[in-house]
Amino acid sequence: MCAVSTPPDHRAAPRYRDVVGVILAGGRSTRYGRNKAFVRLHGVPLIERVIGVLRPLFPEILLITNTPNEYAHLGLPMHRDLIPGLGPIGGIYTALSVLDREAGFFVACDMPRLNPKLIGYMVEARGDFDAVVPRIGGYMDALHALYTRACLKPVRALIDRRRYQVIRLYDRVSVRYVEEEEIRLLDPHLDSFLNINRPEELERLKKP
Repeated sequence: MCAVSTPPDHRAAPRYRDVVGVILAGGRSTRYGRNKAFVRLHGVPLIERVIGVLRPLFPEILLITNTPNEYAHLGLPMHRDLIPGLGPIGGIYTALSVLDREAGFFVACDMPRLNPKLIGYMVEARGDFDAVVPRIGGYMDALHALYTRACLKPVRALIDRRRYQVIRLYDRVSVRYVEEEEIRLLDPHLDSFLNINRPEELERLKKP
């Protein structure tokens, strides 16, 4: 029988005091069939795995969800989408609107193999850029990325023009792209970018 692992309960001071960890949990999980945030991998709900990685890195973790009652037991600050129905760009807009720090590191609630070293590398790569985004084979992952408050007005402009793809933002702000060769130094198999959309994907992760 394999031991059940639980996210570590870190009490040390966070490493990045001017960045908030942001979890987007606004999806309907239609492909999964139920709320995948609470699906368990080795006994631990996916969202608690995400929290366990973010907690030692950031002073605050913010949850963007339109069903806050489902997540109340986590004890996190929560906000509903200010403009519902827009998908990830709506969650990014909401979080940037309420941040009390300079930037947020954004992830989805169903990413079971986040890598704290890679997240730290991306935060430290920020410099004077408005966003830090991973780029793998020409694909940009908008929900494993850092956005500063400088992105708020450009995001709103896209929404006002009914352009809801987050990648459209990258032509409007300064972006530090973290390239695949950089990423693989810390995450050789690119596990950080796995997310769970269907039950069979979770089952594959359970195999030794």
